[in-house]
Amino acid sequence: MEGGEAMRRNQTLICAPIMADTVDQMLNLMQNAKTSGADLVEVRLDSLKSFNPQSDIDTIVKQSPLPTLFTYRPTWEGGQYAGDEASRLDALRLAMELGADYIDVELKAIDEFNTALHGNKSAKCKVIVSSHNYDNTPSSEELGNLVARIQASGADIVKFATTALDITDVARVFQITVHSQVSSVPIIAMVMGEKGLMSRILCPKFGGYLTFGTLEVGKVSAPGQPTIKDLLNIYNFRQLGPDTKIFGIIGKPVSHSKSPLLYNEAFRSVGFNGVYMPLLVDDVATLFRTYSSLDFAGFSCTIPHKEAIVDCCDEVDPTAKLIGAVNCVVRRPDGKLFGCNTDYVGAISAIEEVLQGSQPIMSGSPLAGKLFVVIGAGGAGKALAYGAKEKGARVVIANRTYERARELADVVGGQALSLDELSNFHPETDMILANTTSIGMQPKVDDTPISKEALRYYSLVFDAVYTPKITRLLREAQESGVNIVTGVEMFIGQAYEQYERFTGLPAPKELFKKIMAGY
Repeated sequence: MEGGEAMRRNQTLICAPIMADTVDQMLNLMQNAKTSGADLVEVRLDSLKSFNPQSDIDTIVKQSPLPTLFTYRPTWEGGQYAGDEASRLDALRLAMELGADYIDVELKAIDEFNTALHGNKSAKCKVIVSSHNYDNTPSSEELGNLVARIQASGADIVKFATTALDITDVARVFQITVHSQVSSVPIIAMVMGEKGLMSRILCPKFGGYLTFGTLEVGKVSAPGQPTIKDLLNIYNFRQLGPDTKIFGIIGKPVSHSKSPLLYNEAFRSVGFNGVYMPLLVDDVATLFRTYSSLDFAGFSCTIPHKEAIVDCCDEVDPTAKLIGAVNCVVRRPDGKLFGCNTDYVGAISAIEEVLQGSQPIMSGSPLAGKLFVVIGAGGAGKALAYGAKEKGARVVIANRTYERARELADVVGGQALSLDELSNFHPETDMILANTTSIGMQPKVDDTPISKEALRYYSLVFDAVYTPKITRLLREAQESGVNIVTGVEMFIGQAYEQYERFTGLPAPKELFKKIMAGY
């Protein structure tokens, strides 16, 4: 921790929410929080199964290894306390008297709390006045009014949390956070849920007072909280600042993506001032319209947005245009968006490498003349069909809906099948199979697009899915004595070019391989 402090580029704090049945359990968790790298702990009094205010608060304050923030959240604000209001506010006043560093009082209760204080506020203890909206994120005007009301209540620190219905909701919260710097009242502004994750990671860039990081995955005090470990080790939280460039992977789903691990570690290894995040996106056009500043410098793109993103770019690389799918977008210094496709290079070169190893040395591509069956007609399917065709393969497209297979087959001059026909399709042996759909991806790991019996007609099977690394399709191919190429190899291959486009630096290929070796 101390080593990391020397490198700290921001003052934004990491607060660990502490929720437990007993005070002893809380003290253990506080020790863990300190070891994990938290700056302070939020003591959730409403989580305690039995509570003696005087002795319990005194014990916690005296024995906590970190500064304390006491919260006693009532059910009407999303907490667990269902008792009478006077006792609740008394406990918070007591925490203030006994040496708490911060207390959190809800906006709806602050007038009553202030009245009960009779002006006897502790000089040491800062009062955070909070408001939580579990339904949505209001308009910029409403958020501005909310912040003004919280400030007018005498808050030392303003806190509000809203809920993201769309990832673009976060932009309004960033706006308010930046604007609040002018008034010099510190602000904690969070957007809850997976679509709000960006608000929690980028606090240091936009000037937030603190963010919440959990000790364990899933043990959250509000939806969408990352772990302290991820904040520090994946997102390089201590190194983020106002000039940090933002990158991310656009997808739906996207939480499974290993891209943040890969890019953030690579950024850290060369001291590149950027952060890379998962972006759960419903509509790409709205995303680009909303996050149009140069700070949002580059995006990777995965299922299901690779085709829709083509129309969002100001310029598209000719190959990507031909394929009709983009998996990498870079924002140029003039603000224009440039799209390209690195999928087909990553996958095709990984497939060629394995084929080359199993065949005598030959000039030209080992794919030349092969029957190359692509499952899926989406962005990745188009990329592989195009790449295989370019290498001289004869292409067959199999898709759930035959019409989409036919459309792509017509473009690349190939044959079309419905997915139902695939298991009985074996005009020859030594074929290549490439799955570009999400069939077999976590959590549906028992799914496969083709029967095991049909795999004996193939000499190589590739699966773009890389969570898990060995899908059922690849496992059954191996059991049938067929060569396999995993999605991890394609993932690394396509990431080389993206990293270079994002940073202008050569890709650290050995580092990429090392990071992904564990998956």
